[in-house]
Amino acid sequence: MDESRMELLSVNVGLPREVDWKGERILTGIFKDPVTGSVRVRGHNLDGDRQADLSVHGGPWKAVYAYPSEHYAYWREELPEADLPWGAFGENLTTVGLDESLRIGDVIAIGTATFAVTEPRLPCSKLAVRFARPDMPKRFLASRRSGFYLRVVGEGELAAGDPIHCLERGVDDVTVADVVELFAEERDDRQLLQRAVDAAALRPKWRERFATRLRAVEGAEP
Repeated sequence: MDESRMELLSVNVGLPREVDWKGERILTGIFKDPVTGSVRVRGHNLDGDRQADLSVHGGPWKAVYAYPSEHYAYWREELPEADLPWGAFGENLTTVGLDESLRIGDVIAIGTATFAVTEPRLPCSKLAVRFARPDMPKRFLASRRSGFYLRVVGEGELAAGDPIHCLERGVDDVTVADVVELFAEERDDRQLLQRAVDAAALRPKWRERFATRLRAVEGAEP
């Protein structure tokens, strides 16, 4: 996280649309387009934006998805044939100066809205649809460039060009990157698992998952 220059580069919204994928019609909200001017932040999304599958996106814990603009250089090398405008990864907010070193529970302000960092974005089949590449979810996870979801703490308005301010650091020593590593590697890091279980700002589903892992690690110890 580069606190010397934190800025909202682009605001991207879109409504769910049907697309053809592997002979089926699929409803997805991953296609986002940059918009100009102020955008209202609501409790579960931005004005002009909707999620298609609320079982994996949206809701209070995953109301807004942010993705660091710095990751685009990596993807332009990895996917030289792909068109990569801001919002290409389905993010609502393309940011400057933020990354996965953010702690779960960090509170940030953009415009007149405030948010809390909740969890990483995990790759799903909609990334494959977006890029027309079946291997995209696996590549996304391997890159460790997950971006992060935000919970709306205070409604307001924001616009591209707004500075981003870190108002409060999360009290739990667990970063977005830590959660990605625990998920991707299935590592039996007892200390990190314990910190994740104890992280009050982490969504209960994650804490339960890591508590199960921790019990298994402890049960396997001599």
